[in-house]
Amino acid sequence: MIDRESKLSIVQQCRMVGISRTSMYYESKPISPRDIELMRLIDEIYLRYPFYGSRRIRDELKDSGHEVGRGHVATLMRKMGIEALYRKPRLSEPHPGHKVYPYLLRNMEINRANQVWAADITYIPMAKGSCYLVAIIDWASRRVLSWRLSNTMDTSFCAEALEEAIIRFGRPDIFNTDQGSQFTSEAFTGILNTNGIRISMDGRGRWRDNVIIERLWWSVKYEEVYLKAYGSVAEARREIGNYFELYNYRRRHQSLDKRTPDIVYWATLPKKEAAA
Repeated sequence: MIDRESKLSIVQQCRMVGISRTSMYYESKPISPRDIELMRLIDEIYLRYPFYGSRRIRDELKDSGHEVGRGHVATLMRKMGIEALYRKPRLSEPHPGHKVYPYLLRNMEINRANQVWAADITYIPMAKGSCYLVAIIDWASRRVLSWRLSNTMDTSFCAEALEEAIIRFGRPDIFNTDQGSQFTSEAFTGILNTNGIRISMDGRGRWRDNVIIERLWWSVKYEEVYLKAYGSVAEARREIGNYFELYNYRRRHQSLDKRTPDIVYWATLPKKEAAA
């Protein structure tokens, strides 16, 4: 994160981690209890219908007794970092100057550990606020390799999760993400390039390109997050950590022939990597 005692200027440090300088000085206003509840409901609706925009989400909220305008729904969606996914003209770049890489997984058979890793960020509602969760997952085994929580959508917590995964589990052949600015930043892609990892990115608005981690979010939300109201980021970190322990080591998956992600990961890891 930013070190105010460093010889590097704040501007240089912010540029390196992919955040704006103004965010270092801005103190956000507390979110109202009503907006916290609306954001939790929006998150549930969006997880079921990722192609819904602000108008249709507003209609869903009204059907459940919540009177709210479309503009306010759109504002909350931007705060949560979500938008409707559908085929549309490319109206904006993920981030000015960031390179976007092609999608490499089309028609590829992915059947062994460390062949392809994927990453994504999701919104985590809490009793009095929210935070963001990033996870690195092995595609073939569904194993969660590393994860981080943050109260901001910056690049540093994503880079930290990536570095931990590489240190603990080695290097994948390909790393797949969406085109979010956190993943297209030099701070993130630089780690991949330095380690000789091929970079793959989803097509714009194509959530199915990274469907494995979308399924993980469904499990995390409905089996853990929505059942609780975390009182703090520390509590969220502890409880989500406990859930990932369950997910990796005890939760059996139909798609894995009723085996756990941990068993499949080590069973399909090439022998030379396992020996190392």
